[in-house]
Amino acid sequence: MINMLKRSINSVIFICAFGLLYCSGQISLADNLETVSPPSLVGKKTRSLGQRIIFTDYVKSQVDSKVVNHTLSNNSETKISIYIEDLIAQPTEIKISLKRRRLTLYRGKSRIKSYPIAVGRRGWETPIGNFQVLEMLKNPTWIHPITGKAIAGGKPQNPLGNYWIGFWTNGHNWVGFHGTPNPESVGKAVSHGCIRMYNKDIKELFHQVSPGTPVTVVR
Repeated sequence: MINMLKRSINSVIFICAFGLLYCSGQISLADNLETVSPPSLVGKKTRSLGQRIIFTDYVKSQVDSKVVNHTLSNNSETKISIYIEDLIAQPTEIKISLKRRRLTLYRGKSRIKSYPIAVGRRGWETPIGNFQVLEMLKNPTWIHPITGKAIAGGKPQNPLGNYWIGFWTNGHNWVGFHGTPNPESVGKAVSHGCIRMYNKDIKELFHQVSPGTPVTVVR
């Protein structure tokens, strides 16, 4: 706990995708919840490809696949791969199992990735329940929960590492995800309630979530 701060008739293409969005001056990238209107895309793609684009519920339901393959018929048949990156975003959610000591990132109903974590030790248990990302910081300052000693962000000895994602607070103390200068602690119950992650993992997570992302913690 921290006191701190397509079918082959007339060549129809189906496209759908994820989006990323810079959040209000923060360093983080997040899900772009805005969808691009099909009419404007139809016009653009018709001119560039000579093809017609149709959005269907089925295509939207496949948004969690990394690549969608389609067949184009125009004198010859060509198979193309369309990466799902830009057009349709699905909500991101974080689920944490304290028993398994794993953090799992979901986009829609699909599991994106699972990470090992360290959790709160006895007497400093990580809170259980439904929360949401409240704040995100890069190079956060750490303040010792007992002594009040502060260690500036960016310093090697700072126990938070370079990224902080806060999801619980009582108005004075905070619990969140952060990195660690002690990677051997990941997978154990050793923290003051926070979720410790490998530095490369918290950096990756930081660029996948945004304030408001749901966080569920279970035993």
